[in-house]
Amino acid sequence: MYFYTGAPNWVFSAFSFLGFYRIFSPPPAVSLTIPITAWNVGTCLYMIWTGLACLVFFINSIVWNGKIVNWSPTWCDISTHFLNGYNLAVPGCCLCINRRLYQIASVCTVTKTRADKRKAIWIDLAIGLGLPLLQIPLPLNDFPEYVVQGHRYNIFEDVGCLGETFETPVTVVLFHLPPILVGCVSAVYCALSIRSFYYSRAEVKELFSGNNNLNLNRYVRLMCLASTDLILGVPLSSWVLSVSVKIVGLRPWISWENTHSHFSRVAYSPGILWRSDPFSAASLETTRWLTVGCAFIFFAYFGFADEAIKNYRWAFFTVANRMGYSVATTSDGVQ
Repeated sequence: MYFYTGAPNWVFSAFSFLGFYRIFSPPPAVSLTIPITAWNVGTCLYMIWTGLACLVFFINSIVWNGKIVNWSPTWCDISTHFLNGYNLAVPGCCLCINRRLYQIASVCTVTKTRADKRKAIWIDLAIGLGLPLLQIPLPLNDFPEYVVQGHRYNIFEDVGCLGETFETPVTVVLFHLPPILVGCVSAVYCALSIRSFYYSRAEVKELFSGNNNLNLNRYVRLMCLASTDLILGVPLSSWVLSVSVKIVGLRPWISWENTHSHFSRVAYSPGILWRSDPFSAASLETTRWLTVGCAFIFFAYFGFADEAIKNYRWAFFTVANRMGYSVATTSDGVQ
């Protein structure tokens, strides 16, 4: 009999909290989000979505550690709706980043006028924030996730409450396909930006020399971040679709009443049950560990950047001075 024997739940709790902390820690966050300009809206949204998702999974892993009690229906409603949006948020943010990188690499000058900057920011907000919000059922707008939601939510021991989808062709179109399609569009922009950067290196470097907020180092790191999530995102979204269909099968869409019959029901799954099913175990663990992985990928690219290292050094010397230790001034002027 199959039984999943992965890392203990406390290990995930530790890593999810660390992912939340590291993605919002001052050194990488300050250097990327201040000031917020047209080039880094997608990055800021990536940080916010991923950091909050890590926090949600951390809280769930603590509250439902070894338990399947419906402690807080309000929290479950809020968190499951948020995670429904996160399903499309990372591909959307990567699309924002790759789109901006392509515009820069094709030597479309970093927006000059205030109107151009506002327009670029609004477009990125529509992609990285607006599209994911469409995945979240709102009180006055139950489209599209509520359309494919069979009952209120599920509670899994150790994992917590997660949203439920009634697997029909409508579900595939409205919920599973958007992340794949957005990822494919992002892949096109990624390929075009790499190609344009290769053929326009001199012009791009000249463009960076006149911009205080973006340089070659940040550009390459952003390209690596978006490319990594892209390489992982599209195949894994396709895999999630195949696993979802494999677990419950693809049912025909009959009617609204059929899909939402007994909608207020909450399903409970003890650990011994979901860990005994290889598809359920793979789906649940992949979902939450990938979120932590996104946080660590971000930190790997930006937590050791020059700006972040200077902030680490500043924080260390500040604490040392307040504790009464004298430190020498470094070559870059940080004490």
